[in-house]
Amino acid sequence: MSENTAEGVRLQKVLANAGVASRRVSEQLIADGRVRVNGQVVSELGSRIDPAVDLVDVDGRAVQLDATKRYVMLNKPTGVVSSMKDDQGRRDLTEFTREWDERIYNVGRLDADTSGLLVLTNDGELANVLAHPRFGVTKVYIAKVKGQVSPATIATLARGVELEDGPIAADRARLLDASRGTSLVELTLHSGRNRIVRRMMAEVGHPVVELVRRKFGPLSLGPLQVGRTRELTADERGALLTIGREAAAERDAS
Repeated sequence: MSENTAEGVRLQKVLANAGVASRRVSEQLIADGRVRVNGQVVSELGSRIDPAVDLVDVDGRAVQLDATKRYVMLNKPTGVVSSMKDDQGRRDLTEFTREWDERIYNVGRLDADTSGLLVLTNDGELANVLAHPRFGVTKVYIAKVKGQVSPATIATLARGVELEDGPIAADRARLLDASRGTSLVELTLHSGRNRIVRRMMAEVGHPVVELVRRKFGPLSLGPLQVGRTRELTADERGALLTIGREAAAERDAS
C-alpha cells in the first residue's frame, strides 16, 4: 500500500524527504516529541500530513517542505549593482543566477561599492520579512575607515547619531583594529536605510574606505569566496523559515 494517500503522507517520510534525517531517525524524533505540526507536538508514528499545507518544525526550527523554493547565498563583489537588470549597463546579479532554472532575486540590497553576503531566493513572502526592519533581522558589517577610531566614537555609534533622515544607533559597535591611519569597525544593525553604515561613519568623522557585510540574520559568509554562490544548508534554510513563520504569527496576532 502506498504511503501517499488522500489522507496525506506519513510524517517520518516527509522529514526524510526534506533531508532532516533518515526515516528511522525521523521516527525517533517524532517519538521523542521533538516534532511539531502547525505548532502542535505530534508523537504518533502513524501521523500523516499534507506537505503542501501543513507547517512542520523540529526542535523549534522550521522544516522546508516546498521543494520549489530556492535559497542561495552570494558573496557579492564590489562593482555589481543589487538588481537583476541595470539600465546603465553595469554588472548586475544575473551573472550569478544562471545555474538555477527558477527565477531568483535579491533580498534587500548592497551598494555597488559594498561587497559581502546577499541572499537570493524565489520565496517572495520570506524575502519581504527579511528585508523589513520591523522584524529586526540584523546585519553585521566590517568597515575599513579613515583615521584612528576611539572608544568614545564606538560608544557614540552605539548610543546613536543624528542623520538627515533621523536618528540611528547601532545594535552593536566594536573596534577590531586601529593602525596606520585606518581602523576596522564592526557594526551590527537592523536598519534597512540606504548607505546607512557609510553615513554613520562619515557622521562621526571616519569615512568608509571598504565595506563588507559578513552576516545576515542567522547566516554567516564564512569562507565563501567573492563572486561565488552556494545554496543554503538545511539548517540555514530552517533558520530563515523560522524567522518567516514567527513574523507571520506576529502579524496575525496584531
